[in-house]
Amino acid sequence: MKSKEGGYCCRFLPLEAVMFQFNLLPIPRWVIGVLQRLQPLFFPFSTMLFRDRQDAGQKLGQQLRSYAQQEDVLVLGLARGGVPVAVEVAQQLQVPVDAFIVRKLGLPGHSEMAMGAIASGGIRVLNEALVEQQKISQAQIQEVVNQEQAELTRRENLYYGEDGLQEIQNRTIILVDDGIATGATMHVAALALRQKNPKKIIAAIPLCAPQTATPDHLGVDEVVCLETPDPLRAISLWYEKFEQVSDEEVQQLLQEGSSVER
Repeated sequence: MKSKEGGYCCRFLPLEAVMFQFNLLPIPRWVIGVLQRLQPLFFPFSTMLFRDRQDAGQKLGQQLRSYAQQEDVLVLGLARGGVPVAVEVAQQLQVPVDAFIVRKLGLPGHSEMAMGAIASGGIRVLNEALVEQQKISQAQIQEVVNQEQAELTRRENLYYGEDGLQEIQNRTIILVDDGIATGATMHVAALALRQKNPKKIIAAIPLCAPQTATPDHLGVDEVVCLETPDPLRAISLWYEKFEQVSDEEVQQLLQEGSSVER
């Protein structure tokens, strides 16, 4: 497994990654759980890349030290999974942190395919070529936008309150997620942020697929990625603990990270 510097990481593959590799999945989740608990007995020196999102954020923050205590820097965590990572990064750098919310606009009839996205701050990105190719009407687009806007507004009210998203213009944005597979969400988030005229956008992630770890692919100015497992398979395989992040946890984390002035 290659690291960012081109060397090899002296770690055993996570159990599920090995099972994927040898086509041993799918098997019942409870079986995987039992095997994972037994794994340390047979492989006491094997580890995953990160204990949890907090551990990933601490390690990521160490690689971003050159941005510490800079007045124009703002760390944004892609909600929800990127927020715990982002808060750790911001605390190490002693800079402000916030959540950035992106909601995919699914193609009518094929919701898994994105025709665009909406994001915090009233930002909308639309793939005009795809919309034209699929002959999607404005009424259909608006229906999807209304549905996703309702969820985005709900989260904005929870995360931001009356303050709203922090100022983006002329700031160096460190855009954080807990991992990148295709890079689609990060790319859309970067496109959305560009509309707010930031000085610079840095994509900062603990791990990503090798082919996605480039500024051009993600639409950013710089990429900081700690690990590029090949094959990646799934983000969750490289964390010992990778539970879903709740709205309540995001709120609590943002409150804890608000000690640095906005």
